Amino acid sequence: MIERIVIDPKICHGQACIKGTRIPVHQILSMLANGDTIEELLEEYPSLERTDILACIQYAASLAEEQITPDEVIV
Repeated sequence: MIERIVIDPKICHGQACIKGTRIPVHQILSMLANGDTIEELLEEYPSLERTDILACIQYAASLAEEQITPDEVIV
């Protein structure tokens, strides 16, 4: 699903956006964090599909995933 997220310096100053739109990923995530439901977002943005919103969540999860190198592992 991440292929539904694009970063293009010519669109929204290079912010991650939903492909084919000028809707930044952070906007969708902020709305979800503030209590909006996926259904409400789909009503607010009729050009979006459920998979677009799920791709935003997946994109954020991939950014938040902790990267541990062998040198950092504490035993």
